Amino acid sequence: MHMLPRVLAFLVLIALATPAAADDRPGWEKQAAAVTIVRDDWGIAHVHGKTDADAVFGMVYAQAEDDFNRVETNYINAMGRLAEAEGETAIWQDLRMKLFIDPAELQTQYAQSPAWLQTLMTAWADGLNYYLATHPKVTPRVIRRFEPWMALSFTEGSIGGDIESISLPQLEAFYGGRQTSMGEEQVALARFREPSGSNGFAIAPANTTAGHALLLINPHTSFFFRSEQQVSSDEGLNVYGAATWGQFFIYQGFNANAGWMHTSSGVDVIDEFAETLSADRLTYRYGAETRPVASKLITVPYRAADGSMKARTFTTYRTHHGPIVREADGKAISVALMHRPIAALSQSFLRTKATDYASYMKVMALQANSSNNTLFADSKGAVAYLHPQFIPRRDDRFDYRAPVDGANPDTDWKGLHAVTEAPHVLSPPNGWITNTNNWPYSAAGAYSPRQADFPRYMDSAGENPRGIHAIAVLKDRKDFTLSALLAAAYDPHLTAFDQLIPPLLAAYDTTPATSPLKAKLADQIGLLRSWDRRSSAESEATSLAVFWAEQLWGEVAVAARAARRPVYDDMVSQTTSEQKLAALATASDRLAADFGSWRTPWGEINRFQRLTGDLVQPFSDAAPSLPVPFASAQWGSLASFGAGRKPGTKRYYGTSGNSFVAVVEFGAKVRARAISAGGESGDPASRHFNDQAERYAAGDLREVYFYPEQVAGHTERTYRPGR
Repeated sequence: MHMLPRVLAFLVLIALATPAAADDRPGWEKQAAAVTIVRDDWGIAHVHGKTDADAVFGMVYAQAEDDFNRVETNYINAMGRLAEAEGETAIWQDLRMKLFIDPAELQTQYAQSPAWLQTLMTAWADGLNYYLATHPKVTPRVIRRFEPWMALSFTEGSIGGDIESISLPQLEAFYGGRQTSMGEEQVALARFREPSGSNGFAIAPANTTAGHALLLINPHTSFFFRSEQQVSSDEGLNVYGAATWGQFFIYQGFNANAGWMHTSSGVDVIDEFAETLSADRLTYRYGAETRPVASKLITVPYRAADGSMKARTFTTYRTHHGPIVREADGKAISVALMHRPIAALSQSFLRTKATDYASYMKVMALQANSSNNTLFADSKGAVAYLHPQFIPRRDDRFDYRAPVDGANPDTDWKGLHAVTEAPHVLSPPNGWITNTNNWPYSAAGAYSPRQADFPRYMDSAGENPRGIHAIAVLKDRKDFTLSALLAAAYDPHLTAFDQLIPPLLAAYDTTPATSPLKAKLADQIGLLRSWDRRSSAESEATSLAVFWAEQLWGEVAVAARAARRPVYDDMVSQTTSEQKLAALATASDRLAADFGSWRTPWGEINRFQRLTGDLVQPFSDAAPSLPVPFASAQWGSLASFGAGRKPGTKRYYGTSGNSFVAVVEFGAKVRARAISAGGESGDPASRHFNDQAERYAAGDLREVYFYPEQVAGHTERTYRPGR
C-alpha cells in the first residue's frame, strides 16, 4: 500500500471536516439579512435576495432545511466520498468518480472561474455552512464544511451523469482483480428496467386557444430527486421549477418569459477506445508512435465495519483519450466524455436568466450540455427543440457504439460540432414539438430534422412507444389550453400494446383447440381482445397485460439487447405462439397467487407509498398507500410510474417516473400548474412530507404561485435564514 497518498488523503479529510470558524458567522448573518424566504401553503420556498448571490445563499439554505441528507449525499457522490459514509462496498463507485473529479484540479478551476461565478459558488457554500451552524443537531455524514470549489463537482442536474455509464463490476475487475462473468452481464441485460428520461412538449401560439406558447415539463426521475422552488433577486433573476438537491440553479423550469425542459438524449457523447498497452502498462500504441501511459495514484478512504477510517490506494492509468476503466478482448478500454466544470455550471445558471430564444441560444454557445435534449418555449411565441451542445466530431465510418481502435488516429475526437450542426427545430409550421428520449427525427412530425442529414452518432436511441404516443396526442390539434395540455400529458393509452397484443391474439387464434392453453386462457384472451389499451385504476386488463409483457420481456431481452434490437420487436418476432401464450399463463398464475385472482384491478397492484425520508425507502403492503392509474413508460405511458415488487411485498410500489410535473403558459403573465411526488419536505414529521400525494396519484396539478400577489394569499411563513 502506498502510504504517502493515504496520509495526504487523511489530511484532506481533516481539512474538509473542519467546522466553520467562529469569525465566519458575522458574514453569513449579514448575507442572511439580505434574503427573504416565503413558504407557501405547500411548503415551497419562494426565495428572494438583493443580489443573485444572496438568492443562491437563501436557495441552498432552504433546500437544506427541507432535506439536508439529499443535499449532502449528492456532493458525497459527486466527489467520490460515498465509502466514507457507507463503507467498503462503495469503493468502486468512489474510484470511478475520482478518475475524473480531483479536488486539487477543482480548486484550480475555481480560481480560474469568472468573478461572477466565484461569487455564486462562495454564496452557495456559505448558505450550506450557515445552515449547519444554525442547526447544530444536524450531523453531516461526511461533509462538515462546504467549500466553494465543491460546486464544480456537480454541475449538471440530470439524474445520472455521464460518468455513471462506466460499469462498476468491470472497473473492479480491472483495478481490483475481481473476476466478472458473462452470467452477471446477461442478468443485467435481461433485467426489466424502467426507462430513465423525460417527456417535453412545446406548443406554438397558433395551436392554442389563447394564442400563447405552452410548455410541458415532465421529467422522469427517481422520486424526491429535486426540490421545487422559486428564486429571485433584484438583479433580474426570477425563476421557478425543480432544482436537483444541493445545486444553485433551477434545472427544469421557467421564468416570466421563457421555459425549458430537458430530456435524456440518445446522442453518442461517451466513447470507448481499445488501447494496445505494453505488458508492463507503461506505454500504448498510437499510429506509428509509442506513447507513455499516464499513471496516477488515487486513494479512496472508506469507513470500516468497526467505524474506523481506512483507505485503499490504486495505480490508475489513462491515455490521451481518457482514463482506462476496463479490459475487453485483451485490450485496455479508455473512456472519453465531457469534463468542463466551469462552462457547465455557467451554462446551467445563466440559462435561468434567458428571456427569449435568442438569449437562450447565447448561453448554449458555452457547449457544456452533453446529455440533454431541450424543449423550449417563450412569451414571444417561439418554440424549439435543441440537441445537446457538446457533441464531439468523429469519423462516421466507425461505429462508436462499441469500443473503437484507440491506436488508429482516425478514431479520435476532432473538436466539437457547432450548435447549428446538430438536429434542431424552431417554430415549425405544424405548431408542436416533442421529445420523449426518442430520436429527434420525429420531434415535429413532417417538419422534423432528416436522419439522412446527420452522422449516425447524433442518435442511438431510435423511436420509442412514448414518442409514438406523444405524436398521437399532439397532432391535428389547434385548441390547446393549460388543461388540454395537461390532459394530453396524462393520456392513458399504452401504445406498446398496440404492437404487442395483436400477435398474442393471433397466437391464440391459431393454436389448436387440443392445446391445454386454449381452454386455460380463453377468458384472459377475451379480456385483452376487448381492451382499449388504456390504463386506469379499475382496469383488470392493464394488470394482465403488464404482467404478461414483463414475463415475455425477461425471456427475450438478453438476445435483443446483445444484438441492439428493440426488445419490443423481439417479443413479437423472436417468440413462438406457444411462448407468447405460456407467458400469459405464467402471468395469470402469478396474479392469482399474489392477489387471489388474475382479474385484479390495476389500482390494487400499482401504488404510491411514502413512509420514511430514507434515501432508499422501505415499502409494506400493510401500510397505507394510494392507487395510481398510470403505468410504466416502458409500455408507452406518457405519465410514467416506474413500479415493481419490493422486498416483502406483492403490490407494485413506484420509485421513479413522473416526479416534478408542470404545464406552463407564456402570456402577458406566466401561468402554471405543477405537482411534485409526495411533498416538498423529506421530514416525515412535516405536513409537507406527503401532502401532494393524492393529487400526484390523480394527476391533479395545483396552481403555481409565481407572482407576489399569488403567494400573498397562500403564505404559511415568512422569515430570513437562521431566524
